[in-house]
Amino acid sequence: MAVAIDPSLVRGLRRSEYEKLAELGAFGDERVELLYGMVVAMSPKGPPHESALTRLTRIFVRQFDGRATVRIQAPFAASDGSEPEPDLALVPLGEYDEAHPGVAHLLVEVAQSSLGIDRTTKGQLYAECGVPEYWVVNLVDGLVEVHTETVRGTYARVTPFRRGDAIRLREFPDVEIRVGDVLPPQRP
Repeated sequence: MAVAIDPSLVRGLRRSEYEKLAELGAFGDERVELLYGMVVAMSPKGPPHESALTRLTRIFVRQFDGRATVRIQAPFAASDGSEPEPDLALVPLGEYDEAHPGVAHLLVEVAQSSLGIDRTTKGQLYAECGVPEYWVVNLVDGLVEVHTETVRGTYARVTPFRRGDAIRLREFPDVEIRVGDVLPPQRP
């Protein structure tokens, strides 16, 4: 039997509460993240996802050594009610021993089964917290969707980049990333 609960009575978790629960082992081995006060299961990662993330990591670590910190699948302090774990975060130089970063130059999600939530919920969240550039490495359609120009908590511009294209980062215009170096190799 389904029970209806008045949404006005529901209180979401705060990031500090979520972090404490995680520290206490409340989620065990589950892969979860906090989005808008809700604990959300993360999509499973298959070989194409991991392969693309490995390529991204190699490229970004090489390109940004000494200029920015590259974090892989690490928490991002987006707001009091959200602590997502983007696949890649390019954040200001720092060690972040005391707290997760809440500012980023760029956040990247590699999307296959998570394409819907990455385009909508996470895109909105990242825009709301002022991330100037957000990429969705869309493995379904074989392209990288670059979200920029935040306006009232949303990205006003989404530009698709395909194999053969190169992306220049907004905050690091001297850096160019070739889409073909990020996506899995094409099969004949």
